[in-house]
Amino acid sequence: MSKTKVTKIDVLAETKYLKLYNAEYINKNGKTRNWTIASRKDLDTVKNKFFNGTEDNIDAVIIVATHIEQNKIVIIKQFRVPINDYVYELPAGLVDSGEDFMTTVKRELKEETGLDLIQIDYEKSKTKAYVSTGMTDECISLIYCTCKGNISSKYLEADEDIEAMLLSKEEAIELINSGNKIDIKALFAIQNM
Repeated sequence: MSKTKVTKIDVLAETKYLKLYNAEYINKNGKTRNWTIASRKDLDTVKNKFFNGTEDNIDAVIIVATHIEQNKIVIIKQFRVPINDYVYELPAGLVDSGEDFMTTVKRELKEETGLDLIQIDYEKSKTKAYVSTGMTDECISLIYCTCKGNISSKYLEADEDIEAMLLSKEEAIELINSGNKIDIKALFAIQNM
């Protein structure tokens, strides 16, 4: 048996925020197969990662924020087109070009919730993790932090339909038991409160 490896990457489709690639690979039995990959990275970046061993860049941040004065977790309810419905999530956002993850955390927390970043807990945070490796190469930073201020929707972008909320541990557990749609990252964060 040989080691599985990707031998070729081709573009299937490209949009501003998402690309689809066909990855041709040799499976462990030596057979040529194909896999569709969703990515936020351009073709050169993907090829450098696959064939030159370049490290993954962080695509996005996921923010596990605790409001310091109220000792509550920050949760958002957001409309997501792929499910045509609202889902409970953690605040999150894409890392802009030239931006470090701390700047992204501060910007996205303010934009989606109106809250201000106080401090990142680097011991609990994971600066590089993957979301759904069967479908995408998206690489995220899962950031634990504290915040302060008042919930506000005045910083939302036009396409963001978000309601931010602060939940106690008991309220968060009620949410996950309610039957409402919830993102897996928010579910795990609540379960680990």
